[in-house]
Amino acid sequence: MKKNYYAVLMAGGIGSRFWPTSTSEFPKQFHDMLGSGETLLQKTFKRLSDFIPKENILVLTNERYNDLVLQQLPMVKPSQLVLEPAMRNTAPCILYAALKIQKMDPNAVMIVAPSDHWIEDEQAFSKDVIECFGRCEKENVLCTLGIKPTFPNIGFGYIEYEKGKEENLKNVLQFREKPDYNTAKEFIAQGNFLWNAGIFMWSAKAILEAFKTYQPKQYSLFEIGIPVLNTDKEETFIKQQYPKADNVSIDYAILEPAKNIYVLPANFDWNDLGTWGSLYDKLEKDEHNNAVVNCRLLSENSTGNIIRSPKGKIVVVDGLNDYIIVDKEEVLLIYPKAKEQDIKKVLLGVKEKFGDEYI
Repeated sequence: MKKNYYAVLMAGGIGSRFWPTSTSEFPKQFHDMLGSGETLLQKTFKRLSDFIPKENILVLTNERYNDLVLQQLPMVKPSQLVLEPAMRNTAPCILYAALKIQKMDPNAVMIVAPSDHWIEDEQAFSKDVIECFGRCEKENVLCTLGIKPTFPNIGFGYIEYEKGKEENLKNVLQFREKPDYNTAKEFIAQGNFLWNAGIFMWSAKAILEAFKTYQPKQYSLFEIGIPVLNTDKEETFIKQQYPKADNVSIDYAILEPAKNIYVLPANFDWNDLGTWGSLYDKLEKDEHNNAVVNCRLLSENSTGNIIRSPKGKIVVVDGLNDYIIVDKEEVLLIYPKAKEQDIKKVLLGVKEKFGDEYI
């Protein structure tokens, strides 16, 4: 375990497609979505701490989740939290964290990892990240992990890489937006496309040089605060400056224009746990192919459902196929899996009719 290894654990999202379990007050990363006894945040922190010193893992989240993070990760000091006072997408918060890390260690290499991914072979994950770290320590490169596609998924962005080279790390030609079904089929047929998992590795120096080159306005906004970063004056500076940052993703701000990007096809199974359907795919099923979390189920003529309730509650289902059934104190959701992408729209309807408190 090397002292110059750092991580930025991204834990600021709301996870609205997992409503009603995930709400703005208590998002999905703070829930035990898999029924494993650990929340997604706890699982991700544990995975990273296998090869990164615990004190070098920064948790990037919205300031409203400060207490939740410290409750779930008691080994983390308050100084390890990178708190966003406003939601500005991924580029500003990664820039902020990279400046903090470079000040701690000018030779730092770092991984940016979402808090809500499912990864089964954690040793293979560690090995892949360390391979990328090795390249990042030697060269001014930006690395990402790509997932070998198993079907023409239209819910992910894709990474196109240069064919024909034998190295494990492939030269990225371009990042492609979420495609339609026929385009996704073409990508897979070409054989040099990977799913974009949103897992990135680079040296602090390399990513900050990229911000200077491609986002000079954004960089200068934060640069003036370098003297106060990692001091008791940091919070005041960030509260003043952070809301002025452009709302832009790291993909659009840096990765699309940059030329020094490499992708490593991942050697582990991966799921982004972005929807109830993706969670269903990873849970164990009963004899009727229903996935059950927490509840005790009696089912008749019902298959392919995902059913979640308070622990130990008896749930009886008859004649339902391929539904999401989520029972929470004040909300019951019964919704077709085929329409899971529309749950975000349902939220707006609930908000308009019943108010903010339920979302």
